[in-house]
Amino acid sequence: MTVVEHVGVRWRRVYGLAATHSANDLYQGAIPALLPFFVLERGYSYAAVTGITLAATFISSLAQPAFGMMSDRRNMSMLAPVGLILAGIGVGLAGLGDSYVFTWIAIALSGLGVAAFHPEASRAARNAGAGAARTMSIFALGGSIGFALAPIFVTPIIDTGGLAATPYLAIPALVVGLLFVVVLRGDRRTARAPKKIEADRPDDWRSFRWLTAVVICRSIAFFTVSSLIALYFTGPLGGSQLSGATALTLFLVIGAVGTLVGGFIADRIGRVVTSRIGFAAAIPGFVVLLLAPSPAVAYAGVVLLAVGLYLPFSVMVSMGQEYLPGRVGLASGVTLGLAVSVGGIFAPVFGILADRADLTTSFAVLAIFPVAALAIMTRLRDVHPARPAGRHMSRSTSV
Repeated sequence: MTVVEHVGVRWRRVYGLAATHSANDLYQGAIPALLPFFVLERGYSYAAVTGITLAATFISSLAQPAFGMMSDRRNMSMLAPVGLILAGIGVGLAGLGDSYVFTWIAIALSGLGVAAFHPEASRAARNAGAGAARTMSIFALGGSIGFALAPIFVTPIIDTGGLAATPYLAIPALVVGLLFVVVLRGDRRTARAPKKIEADRPDDWRSFRWLTAVVICRSIAFFTVSSLIALYFTGPLGGSQLSGATALTLFLVIGAVGTLVGGFIADRIGRVVTSRIGFAAAIPGFVVLLLAPSPAVAYAGVVLLAVGLYLPFSVMVSMGQEYLPGRVGLASGVTLGLAVSVGGIFAPVFGILADRADLTTSFAVLAIFPVAALAIMTRLRDVHPARPAGRHMSRSTSV
């Protein structure tokens, strides 16, 4: 069934928010891109760089729901641009000085900024898109593009100037964040718009809790695959470094397309069915990957995994907002926050398993998570998105 009527979508605002999402998540991707330089230039151990990663992911995981609850209670539209600027400043400071503690705090500040951005920005994307899943998929795609571009952005700068050049990395955040502030201040309609979408149904906490479990399963599978897929091709499959890089690139590119397509499919057949299709595709993806005799065959498994793990991503964000129509900020903070952070926390566990057993074992255990997600999805149902309050609400947004 078609679950959304696309009336009053503000496409320029949707694309603008997707662009700011790209800038914000650029700094999420910048952190893993910086880690090799910390190892080479400062001699950090693997444990030390893992601690830096946790500084961002753990802080962000805790903070995003908190920021979401705050934004549900009061008008905090400026939280999004301020968060973006903090994300850039944190990364910009990370390479200065020789203190590990200072670096850890700077990265934690960046993670806090990333967390502050998501709830208000995703609320704005929902309002600008009149509740359509396809507009949320465009917003989510922006974040995926920013994350994927981070190594291309970071590596030439730090390779040329060393870690002392990290302040240059903050420039996009400062420019985009300040432009964001200017737009917000000039948008008189935003200042007068109702902050919340009025719903004709109560918050469905039971469904939201089940959805949160699905988001966690997807996050663990996604982050571990993206972290280990290249090593799987060069290790158990016996492929070249090029084959490993090709597998990771294929995973990210097909996944970006899946993020976008997922929203369009969900608007036609429903969010729940679309998510089930995604997780159902991921299961044979793992099977193909584990049984493939060569990298050439394994690429088919990578495609299935990319479709399966990316297709439900933005769809589940919009589902969370529908289950908690009175707490859109909290719903966005949890679905976006956990989708990004929990996987980053658990991925090292599978790295340890690979060290003690092998990568094939890690991927075999990892295959449990899409199965669990698909099973949990049977307990969820679609709901119609709440309509904006008033005739003109769909032309206004809180960001």
